[in-house]
Amino acid sequence: MGEARAEYSAIIDRKPLKLPGGARVAVWVAVNVEDWDINEKMARTLLPYPQGVTVIPDVVNYGWFDYGLRVGIWRIMDVLERAGIRGTTSLNASICDHYPRVVDACLDKGWEMLAHGYVQRPLFLEDDERAVIRRTIDRIAEYAGKPPRGWMGPGLGETWDTPDILAEEGIEYLCDWCNDDQPYRMPVRSGSLVSIPYTLELNDIPVHLIQNQPSGALFDLARETFDTLYREGAESARIMCVSVHPYITGVAHRIRFFEQIFDYIRGHDQVVFMTAEEILDWYTAA
Repeated sequence: MGEARAEYSAIIDRKPLKLPGGARVAVWVAVNVEDWDINEKMARTLLPYPQGVTVIPDVVNYGWFDYGLRVGIWRIMDVLERAGIRGTTSLNASICDHYPRVVDACLDKGWEMLAHGYVQRPLFLEDDERAVIRRTIDRIAEYAGKPPRGWMGPGLGETWDTPDILAEEGIEYLCDWCNDDQPYRMPVRSGSLVSIPYTLELNDIPVHLIQNQPSGALFDLARETFDTLYREGAESARIMCVSVHPYITGVAHRIRFFEQIFDYIRGHDQVVFMTAEEILDWYTAA
């Protein structure tokens, strides 16, 4: 089924893509703003309980997550504002009800709202994924004043039907398929759907929670990634995404290194910072 969604294409065989202003690399920043239900098992855990038991309410790990929306998100916003970058908010729609102050701040700064499910629960666990997708789109549209154009599944989870349903419900781009450095069109039953390059590697979850790399690791990886894409982008444009979560990158011992990523990238001339929907519009026009 994979090839049915993402027909194989060697990047060296494609017609060169050119970004606005002669840029080599388009960089977008995904800030994942999630809603964890304290009445359920936590989406992730930092500190296990003795004897390895799972408890509800999981006050320890809920507090870890909640810190991100009380404190961490404001650090991330401050970094991006100083760098002149508009973020793309990967948003659980229920955040509009439970943390409206955060959504208001994102909208005030002109950030894009990217649909990320209703709550932080993968689609393959839902009884009716179309209903969840539609509810997510409708709630974000109601709050933000316009519907989201893109979708990122919670945990990047999909069923075989998800891309078709998304296209039928008016979604224009999808971020779940992290298999390219350029956008591409995905075959769907009706309508149109474009895959926008997201990232598994420049993502603070695998870097800090799974691989347990040190506080500065995301900067080190971003610098090496950017250097390679910048070199390759002289021939054909490349897309680079940096993905963060407020409860991980927004903590005090990591935020300085997050800022260093953009200090480094802004030291190069042929770079453009975009939102995911701006990348979509550029690609479809090109």
